[in-house]
Amino acid sequence: MPDTPKDERTGLSLWFSVFRLNMNRLIPGLILALCWLLLLLHGSFLLFLLIIIPVIAIGGHEYVKMAFPEKDVSSHLFLKILVLFPALGAAYFLSQGLTAGLFLSLLLLTCYILYSYRQIDDPLLLFSRAFFGVMYVGFLGSYLLLLHQLPEGSSWLLVLTAITAGSDSGAYYCGRRFGKHKLCPLVSPKKTIEGAIGGIVAGIAGAVLMAFLLKVQVGLLFLIPAAVLLTGVGIVGDLTESVIKRATGTKDSGTILRGHGGILDRVDSLLFAGPVLYYLLVWYQHLSVISL
Repeated sequence: MPDTPKDERTGLSLWFSVFRLNMNRLIPGLILALCWLLLLLHGSFLLFLLIIIPVIAIGGHEYVKMAFPEKDVSSHLFLKILVLFPALGAAYFLSQGLTAGLFLSLLLLTCYILYSYRQIDDPLLLFSRAFFGVMYVGFLGSYLLLLHQLPEGSSWLLVLTAITAGSDSGAYYCGRRFGKHKLCPLVSPKKTIEGAIGGIVAGIAGAVLMAFLLKVQVGLLFLIPAAVLLTGVGIVGDLTESVIKRATGTKDSGTILRGHGGILDRVDSLLFAGPVLYYLLVWYQHLSVISL
Protein backbone atom coordinates (compact mmCIF):
# COMPACT_ATOMS: atom_id res chain seq x y z
CA MET A 1 0.00 0.00 0.00
CA PRO A 2 1.57 3.36 -0.98
CA ASP A 3 2.44 5.90 1.72
CA THR A 4 0.15 8.88 2.13
CA PRO A 5 1.86 12.05 0.86
CA LYS A 6 3.16 14.34 3.62
CA ASP A 7 1.02 17.30 2.52
CA GLU A 8 -2.09 15.14 2.54
CA ARG A 9 -1.27 13.81 6.02
CA THR A 10 -0.75 17.37 7.24
CA GLY A 11 -4.08 18.44 5.73
CA LEU A 12 -5.91 15.52 7.31
CA SER A 13 -4.30 16.24 10.67
CA LEU A 14 -5.31 19.90 10.49
CA TRP A 15 -8.88 19.00 9.46
CA PHE A 16 -9.15 16.54 12.36
CA SER A 17 -7.83 19.12 14.83
CA VAL A 18 -10.39 21.71 13.67
CA PHE A 19 -13.18 19.11 13.78
CA ARG A 20 -12.24 18.06 17.31
CA LEU A 21 -12.07 21.70 18.44
CA ASN A 22 -15.53 22.39 17.00
CA MET A 23 -16.93 19.28 18.67
CA ASN A 24 -15.45 20.37 22.00
CA ARG A 25 -17.45 23.58 21.67
CA LEU A 26 -20.57 22.20 19.97
CA ILE A 27 -21.39 19.29 22.29
CA PRO A 28 -21.20 21.25 25.60
CA GLY A 29 -23.11 24.07 23.91
CA LEU A 30 -25.93 21.77 22.84
CA ILE A 31 -26.12 20.23 26.31
CA LEU A 32 -26.31 23.67 27.92
CA ALA A 33 -28.99 24.80 25.46
CA LEU A 34 -31.09 21.68 26.10
CA CYS A 35 -30.84 22.06 29.89
CA TRP A 36 -31.76 25.75 29.66
CA LEU A 37 -34.74 24.92 27.42
CA LEU A 38 -36.04 22.21 29.76
CA LEU A 39 -35.54 24.43 32.80
CA LEU A 40 -37.59 27.28 31.34
CA LEU A 41 -40.29 25.15 29.76
CA HIS A 42 -40.89 22.69 32.59
CA GLY A 43 -39.05 23.94 35.69
CA SER A 44 -40.62 25.81 38.59
CA PHE A 45 -39.44 29.21 39.78
CA LEU A 46 -37.85 27.53 42.82
CA LEU A 47 -35.78 25.30 40.55
CA PHE A 48 -34.87 28.30 38.40
CA LEU A 49 -33.79 30.16 41.54
CA LEU A 50 -31.67 27.20 42.68
CA ILE A 51 -29.89 27.27 39.32
CA ILE A 52 -29.45 31.03 38.89
CA ILE A 53 -28.08 31.74 42.39
CA PRO A 54 -25.10 29.36 41.91
CA VAL A 55 -24.58 30.76 38.40
CA ILE A 56 -24.37 34.29 39.84
CA ALA A 57 -22.05 33.01 42.59
CA ILE A 58 -19.73 31.42 40.00
CA GLY A 59 -19.86 34.62 37.93
CA GLY A 60 -18.88 36.56 41.06
CA HIS A 61 -16.00 34.15 41.65
CA GLU A 62 -14.77 34.66 38.08
CA TYR A 63 -15.00 38.44 38.34
CA VAL A 64 -13.14 38.58 41.67
CA LYS A 65 -10.43 36.31 40.27
CA MET A 66 -9.96 38.66 37.30
CA ALA A 67 -10.26 41.97 39.15
CA PHE A 68 -8.29 40.95 42.25
CA PRO A 69 -5.53 38.53 41.23
CA GLU A 70 -3.72 38.84 44.57
CA LYS A 71 -4.18 35.87 46.92
CA ASP A 72 -6.31 37.16 49.79
CA VAL A 73 -8.79 34.41 50.53
CA SER A 74 -10.80 36.16 53.27
CA SER A 75 -11.43 39.38 51.32
CA HIS A 76 -12.13 37.42 48.13
CA LEU A 77 -14.79 35.36 49.91
CA PHE A 78 -16.38 38.50 51.35
CA LEU A 79 -16.56 40.17 47.93
CA LYS A 80 -18.08 37.05 46.35
CA ILE A 81 -20.80 37.01 49.02
CA LEU A 82 -21.67 40.67 48.33
CA VAL A 83 -22.59 39.74 44.74
CA LEU A 84 -25.42 37.51 45.97
CA PHE A 85 -27.44 40.04 48.00
CA PRO A 86 -29.20 41.74 45.05
CA ALA A 87 -30.23 38.34 43.65
CA LEU A 88 -31.51 37.08 47.00
CA GLY A 89 -33.49 40.29 47.46
CA ALA A 90 -34.97 40.04 43.96
CA ALA A 91 -35.94 36.40 44.53
CA TYR A 92 -38.17 37.16 47.51
CA PHE A 93 -39.22 40.82 47.19
CA LEU A 94 -38.96 41.49 43.42
CA SER A 95 -37.68 44.91 42.31
CA GLN A 96 -37.91 46.38 45.82
CA GLY A 97 -35.79 43.52 47.12
CA LEU A 98 -33.28 44.03 44.32
CA THR A 99 -32.77 47.66 45.37
CA ALA A 100 -32.54 46.69 49.04
CA GLY A 101 -30.02 43.94 48.30
CA LEU A 102 -27.88 46.32 46.25
CA PHE A 103 -27.91 48.88 49.07
CA LEU A 104 -26.97 46.18 51.60
CA SER A 105 -24.00 45.18 49.43
CA LEU A 106 -22.92 48.82 49.17
CA LEU A 107 -23.25 49.33 52.95
CA LEU A 108 -21.27 46.18 53.82
CA LEU A 109 -18.58 46.99 51.26
CA THR A 110 -18.23 50.51 52.70
CA CYS A 111 -17.90 49.08 56.21
CA TYR A 112 -15.25 46.65 54.99
CA ILE A 113 -13.25 49.47 53.35
CA LEU A 114 -13.39 51.56 56.54
CA TYR A 115 -12.41 48.61 58.74
CA SER A 116 -9.49 47.54 56.52
CA TYR A 117 -8.42 51.03 55.42
CA ARG A 118 -4.88 50.77 56.81
CA GLN A 119 -4.20 47.45 55.10
CA ILE A 120 -5.47 48.57 51.66
CA ASP A 121 -2.98 50.20 49.28
CA ASP A 122 -5.64 51.93 47.17
CA PRO A 123 -9.06 51.98 48.92
CA LEU A 124 -10.84 53.82 46.10
CA LEU A 125 -9.59 51.35 43.49
CA LEU A 126 -10.72 48.39 45.59
CA PHE A 127 -14.08 50.03 46.28
CA SER A 128 -14.64 50.87 42.60
CA ARG A 129 -13.70 47.42 41.32
CA ALA A 130 -15.68 45.60 43.99
CA PHE A 131 -18.87 47.63 43.60
CA PHE A 132 -18.66 47.39 39.82
CA GLY A 133 -18.56 43.61 40.27
CA VAL A 134 -21.67 43.74 42.46
CA MET A 135 -23.45 45.80 39.81
CA TYR A 136 -22.18 43.84 36.82
CA VAL A 137 -22.73 40.31 38.09
CA GLY A 138 -25.16 40.55 41.01
CA PHE A 139 -27.42 43.45 40.07
CA LEU A 140 -27.69 42.81 36.32
CA GLY A 141 -27.89 39.03 36.77
CA SER A 142 -30.80 39.43 39.18
CA TYR A 143 -33.02 40.70 36.35
CA LEU A 144 -33.18 37.13 35.05
CA LEU A 145 -35.13 36.32 38.23
CA LEU A 146 -37.40 39.34 37.77
CA LEU A 147 -38.03 38.40 34.13
CA HIS A 148 -39.01 34.87 35.12
CA GLN A 149 -41.75 36.21 37.40
CA LEU A 150 -43.40 38.36 34.73
CA PRO A 151 -46.38 37.00 32.73
CA GLU A 152 -44.96 34.57 30.14
CA GLY A 153 -41.61 35.19 31.81
CA SER A 154 -40.12 31.80 30.91
CA SER A 155 -41.07 32.28 27.27
CA TRP A 156 -39.53 35.75 27.20
CA LEU A 157 -36.31 34.40 28.66
CA LEU A 158 -36.16 31.92 25.79
CA VAL A 159 -36.86 34.71 23.29
CA LEU A 160 -34.04 36.72 24.87
CA THR A 161 -31.73 33.72 24.67
CA ALA A 162 -32.62 33.26 20.99
CA ILE A 163 -31.80 36.92 20.35
CA THR A 164 -28.41 36.86 22.09
CA ALA A 165 -27.39 33.44 20.77
CA GLY A 166 -28.56 34.27 17.26
CA SER A 167 -26.80 37.62 17.26
CA ASP A 168 -23.56 36.04 18.52
CA SER A 169 -23.64 33.47 15.72
CA GLY A 170 -24.70 35.98 13.07
CA ALA A 171 -21.99 38.43 14.13
CA TYR A 172 -19.34 35.70 14.10
CA TYR A 173 -20.10 34.30 10.65
CA CYS A 174 -20.89 37.63 8.95
CA GLY A 175 -17.80 39.16 10.52
CA ARG A 176 -15.61 36.35 9.19
CA ARG A 177 -17.12 36.50 5.72
CA PHE A 178 -17.74 40.21 5.19
CA GLY A 179 -15.98 42.02 8.05
CA LYS A 180 -13.81 44.93 6.94
CA HIS A 181 -14.58 47.84 9.25
CA LYS A 182 -13.62 47.49 12.92
CA LEU A 183 -16.37 48.10 15.46
CA CYS A 184 -14.24 48.85 18.52
CA PRO A 185 -10.63 47.95 17.69
CA LEU A 186 -9.00 49.03 20.95
CA VAL A 187 -11.37 46.86 23.01
CA SER A 188 -12.10 43.90 20.73
CA PRO A 189 -10.06 43.94 17.49
CA LYS A 190 -11.96 41.06 15.87
CA LYS A 191 -15.43 42.61 16.06
CA THR A 192 -16.60 44.42 12.93
CA ILE A 193 -19.47 46.67 11.91
CA GLU A 194 -20.51 44.13 9.27
CA GLY A 195 -20.57 41.44 11.93
CA ALA A 196 -22.74 43.63 14.16
CA ILE A 197 -25.22 44.15 11.30
CA GLY A 198 -25.32 40.39 10.69
CA GLY A 199 -25.87 39.91 14.42
CA ILE A 200 -28.85 42.29 14.40
CA VAL A 201 -30.45 40.45 11.47
CA ALA A 202 -29.88 37.06 13.12
CA GLY A 203 -31.17 38.41 16.45
CA ILE A 204 -34.41 39.54 14.80
CA ALA A 205 -34.81 36.15 13.12
CA GLY A 206 -34.20 34.34 16.40
CA ALA A 207 -36.73 36.51 18.23
CA VAL A 208 -39.47 36.07 15.62
CA LEU A 209 -38.92 32.31 15.34
CA MET A 210 -38.87 31.69 19.10
CA ALA A 211 -41.88 33.93 19.74
CA PHE A 212 -43.80 32.06 17.00
CA LEU A 213 -42.86 28.62 18.39
CA LEU A 214 -43.80 29.59 21.95
CA LYS A 215 -46.92 31.51 20.86
CA VAL A 216 -45.89 34.59 22.83
CA GLN A 217 -48.69 37.15 22.86
CA VAL A 218 -46.92 40.11 21.27
CA GLY A 219 -47.03 41.94 17.95
CA LEU A 220 -44.19 42.33 15.47
CA LEU A 221 -44.34 46.12 15.92
CA PHE A 222 -43.02 45.55 19.44
CA LEU A 223 -40.93 42.43 18.87
CA ILE A 224 -38.73 43.58 15.96
CA PRO A 225 -37.65 46.96 17.43
CA ALA A 226 -37.11 45.23 20.78
CA ALA A 227 -34.90 42.62 19.11
CA VAL A 228 -32.82 45.35 17.44
CA LEU A 229 -32.41 47.19 20.74
CA LEU A 230 -31.60 44.02 22.71
CA THR A 231 -29.04 42.93 20.13
CA GLY A 232 -27.32 46.31 20.35
CA VAL A 233 -27.33 46.23 24.14
CA GLY A 234 -26.02 42.66 24.03
CA ILE A 235 -23.07 43.84 21.93
CA VAL A 236 -22.39 46.49 24.59
CA GLY A 237 -22.43 43.73 27.21
CA ASP A 238 -19.99 41.66 25.16
CA LEU A 239 -17.66 44.64 24.80
CA THR A 240 -17.93 45.37 28.53
CA GLU A 241 -16.53 41.97 29.38
CA SER A 242 -13.81 42.53 26.77
CA VAL A 243 -12.85 45.74 28.62
CA ILE A 244 -12.59 43.78 31.89
CA LYS A 245 -10.52 41.01 30.34
CA ARG A 246 -8.23 43.43 28.49
CA ALA A 247 -7.70 45.53 31.63
CA THR A 248 -6.87 42.46 33.72
CA GLY A 249 -4.89 40.57 31.07
CA THR A 250 -7.38 37.67 31.04
CA LYS A 251 -8.21 35.50 28.02
CA ASP A 252 -11.31 33.74 29.43
CA SER A 253 -13.24 34.54 32.60
CA GLY A 254 -13.01 30.88 33.66
CA THR A 255 -12.76 27.27 32.55
CA ILE A 256 -15.94 25.74 33.98
CA LEU A 257 -17.59 25.36 30.54
CA ARG A 258 -15.44 23.16 28.36
CA GLY A 259 -14.72 24.88 25.06
CA HIS A 260 -16.73 27.97 26.08
CA GLY A 261 -14.62 29.55 28.82
CA GLY A 262 -16.38 30.71 31.96
CA ILE A 263 -19.90 31.66 33.00
CA LEU A 264 -19.31 35.35 32.26
CA ASP A 265 -18.08 34.49 28.77
CA ARG A 266 -21.49 32.91 28.05
CA VAL A 267 -23.82 35.41 29.75
CA ASP A 268 -22.09 38.73 29.04
CA SER A 269 -24.79 39.73 26.52
CA LEU A 270 -27.64 38.47 28.72
CA LEU A 271 -26.43 40.53 31.68
CA PHE A 272 -27.07 43.78 29.83
CA ALA A 273 -29.99 42.70 27.65
CA GLY A 274 -31.98 41.17 30.55
CA PRO A 275 -32.69 44.46 32.40
CA VAL A 276 -33.61 46.21 29.13
CA LEU A 277 -36.11 43.48 28.23
CA TYR A 278 -37.56 43.58 31.74
CA TYR A 279 -38.31 47.31 31.54
CA LEU A 280 -39.58 47.02 27.97
CA LEU A 281 -42.08 44.36 29.07
CA VAL A 282 -43.15 46.31 32.16
CA TRP A 283 -43.68 49.38 29.98
CA TYR A 284 -45.50 47.37 27.29
CA GLN A 285 -47.81 45.71 29.82
CA HIS A 286 -48.48 49.04 31.48
CA LEU A 287 -49.50 50.59 28.17
CA SER A 288 -51.67 47.56 27.39
CA VAL A 289 -53.55 47.98 30.67
CA ILE A 290 -54.07 51.71 30.05
CA SER A 291 -55.39 51.08 26.53
CA LEU A 292 -58.04 48.77 27.98
